[in-house]
Amino acid sequence: MSRTAGSVADATGNWVDSMAPQWSRPYLRLARLDRPIGSWLLLLPCWWSAALAAVSAHARGPSLSHILLFFIGAFAMRGAGCTWNDIVDRDLDKSVERTRSRPIPSGQVSLAQAVLFLILQALLGFAVLISFNGFTIALGIASLAIVAVYPFMKRITFWPQIVLGLAFSWGALMGWAAAFGRLGTPALLLYAGSIAWVIGYDTIYAHQDREDDALIGIKSTALLFGASTKPMLVLFYGVAVVLIGAAGFTAGAGLVFALGLLAFAGHLGWQVARLDMADPDNCLAVFKSDRDAGLILFAGLLLDAALPHLP
Repeated sequence: MSRTAGSVADATGNWVDSMAPQWSRPYLRLARLDRPIGSWLLLLPCWWSAALAAVSAHARGPSLSHILLFFIGAFAMRGAGCTWNDIVDRDLDKSVERTRSRPIPSGQVSLAQAVLFLILQALLGFAVLISFNGFTIALGIASLAIVAVYPFMKRITFWPQIVLGLAFSWGALMGWAAAFGRLGTPALLLYAGSIAWVIGYDTIYAHQDREDDALIGIKSTALLFGASTKPMLVLFYGVAVVLIGAAGFTAGAGLVFALGLLAFAGHLGWQVARLDMADPDNCLAVFKSDRDAGLILFAGLLLDAALPHLP
């Protein structure tokens, strides 16, 4: 597939390449708005948690303002996180086929411009955060420590996916905190289950780069698991389903949630069956399908909250 000059190898045929003003494209790519899947994956635990809180509170559904704020915040902070990642990894990205065309290593954006763009995105995220209660604000600020260290983990451990899971699952705490001003057992179980889910899907994603990563000394669970990746995915996805199920039932969810959880589990099983680790395009497609898995679970939680209140 041909791609527009300056676009990244796994982001072809998107609105940034075809519709965005030319001057803005490097910044939109830096924020990964040409590849919004990561923003969705950051957002979904927030929405799960908000819906779980609604179930626990016997409400018709989560606060619509919270749903909107989490949407804006997830896209802003995922963009900021990716910009930070690209600043830290700018030299490594030059050595990987899929990432050498990113805005910083390709020279489309200078380091100083990237830092300024990072600050602007972080300020937008902070403006969203201060719309919540004080406990949620403090909780959100605490997540920045994990975001800051994540880019360095791939240099240290074969388990950087755990740290990514800690960061990308933080929303599983935020939705509950925004509703109640505190944490509870269901939110903690949801957080743990989401971490297992993230480890699974990011292992799939990492298989795209495993040959380049091995050459330049970058570590990942894709390299660690190797030929045992599918059994390990079954393990982590299984743990995710059990823990998320425990979160739902601890919060008082019922049959509708159980059906949604079963559909979520079925989708994860389909991913494992479909995955071809030798085909980077297949790995990317399977990884992207996790947005659908997450939306299925969200729908189950929403319906479980709403249906008892229907006449």
